[in-house]
This record gives sequence, C-alpha cells and structure tokens, in this order.
Amino acid sequence: MSIFLNADSKVIVQGMTGSEGMKHTTRMLASGTNIVGGVNPKKAGQTVDFDGGKQVKVFGSVQEAMDETGANVSVVFVPPAFAKAAVVEAVDAEMPLIVVITEGIPVKDSAEFFNYCKDKGTSRIIGPNCPGIISPGQSNAGIIPADIAGPGKIGLVSKSGTLTYQMMYELKDFGFSTAIGIGGDPIIGTTHIDALEAFEADPETVAIVMIGEIGGDAEERAAAYIKDNVSKPVVGYVAGFTAPEGKTMGHAGAIVSGSSGTAQAKQEALEAAGVKVGKTPSETADLMREIMKNLG
Repeated sequence: MSIFLNADSKVIVQGMTGSEGMKHTTRMLASGTNIVGGVNPKKAGQTVDFDGGKQVKVFGSVQEAMDETGANVSVVFVPPAFAKAAVVEAVDAEMPLIVVITEGIPVKDSAEFFNYCKDKGTSRIIGPNCPGIISPGQSNAGIIPADIAGPGKIGLVSKSGTLTYQMMYELKDFGFSTAIGIGGDPIIGTTHIDALEAFEADPETVAIVMIGEIGGDAEERAAAYIKDNVSKPVVGYVAGFTAPEGKTMGHAGAIVSGSSGTAQAKQEALEAAGVKVGKTPSETADLMREIMKNLG
C-alpha cells in the first residue's frame, strides 16, 4: 500500500503552464501519475500537449478542476509571491492533499495559509519548499525522480530533498511504499509525526527511515512519538553535525541557537527512543538493510 498518495489519486498542477510546472508535469506523467488538469486563470480552456500524446486541460480555478475531474491532489508550482493565494484557493476548494513545491515563500505567508488550512480542517499540506511525495509504481506528486527506486515496504520521511533521493537510491534493492519530503522551512504542513503515524497504520510498510536536520525540535518530538506509538523498526539520520552555531545551513529552518536544535541532541533523543541512528546517510541505509534482511 502507501500513504497519502496512491494509484487512484487524481492530480492537478497549479502553475502547470510555467516553466517549472511544464517540466515537472512532463516528468510526473512519464512516471504514470494520473494528471487530470492544470490551473491558470489566464489560460483557462486551453489544452496543453505533453510528450507521449497526453493532453491536459487548463482550468480557471481549483474548484472548477475538481468539479470536472474529481481531482483529489494538487501540486503547487506557483512563484513565491503568489503561492499563498494558490494554497488558500486549494484549501477553499477543500482539496484533500496540497503539495507545495515552491521554495522561498515568506514565513508570514506560510504561517497564514498553514493556520487557515488547520482551521478549515479539510486539507493536508505537504511542504512548502519540498520535493513532494512518491508512492513508486503508483503515483508521483512533485519533483522526486521516479526512476530512483521501485515499490517496496520501506517508508521514508525526510526534511531534505537530496537526502530523500540518496536514501531511495541506497535502498533501491528493497523499494518503498511511500517516500515523502516534508520540507525544511520553519513552518511546514505535514510533519515527521504525521508521516510516522500514517506509516505505522499502513499494513504494507514494515520499516521506516526518518531523516532530520539541525534546527527546531521536530526530531525530538518525533522521538517521543516513536517511543509511545510506533511498533515498527525505525532508523534515523540527522544532517548538520558540523554546522556552526547561529548560521543557517541550506534550509531556512536549519539553524542552531545555543544548545537548541543541535544534531547531537536530536540523535540522543532518537536513540533514547530505540531508533538506530547512522553517522552518515550510507551508514543509515546499512542499518535499514540489516533490518530488512532480518525481516525476510
């Protein structure tokens, strides 16, 4: 099985006719994703031809696209200045899953659309500033390359896009039920805990890889959740052991302040919860490989 995204998912792309939207819609279609429409009010009614002969209609609004196609997933490639309005539009239409790929959205905007979504209670946001989500062999919503790994029984949740790709490659012999990049901004929708809860409930996911990084306390909270609620084996990796204090490293949320948010503190919290933590991504993959071989 999978979490959040499956073969029955019907996907629309907000910002499909932009350069990034076109490029990644092409890739999503090639991987078998059922893309049923794009959204651009200025190009409503047009049809876009993609490689392979697929024609995708452009709608004037998310609501219109949902009404005509039954879409239940939206992938947002709208530029930062307009991303908040795009997400709010999708929330107003009660789109079940909204995957916000856009990087560089102001924190104020993210906070506002996240709280708006939370108050409405009808949508799940993944991101922003994330690679999206893939259930290999079923559907791919975002920018994760679909040919890294096939379907399997490992669940992967990661703050980092590139580390998502590396972990999928390192464990490609086993495959994944779902791999989800939740993003590294200070405010994100779906969290490590949300993904852990879903993987725990998924009967086809037998083990979980969790990748975190310096900054904030998300990994410590996830460790506490794992200790109390997760029965499946979990291995972890925390990026940023050599990061200097007070300097943002890559992601906007990856910053150490005093003793808060250090990689060492996160590793200790995870290990105290029974999570095996690798010193490198490759060592983390080795830990999972050993678990999967023991599981048969």
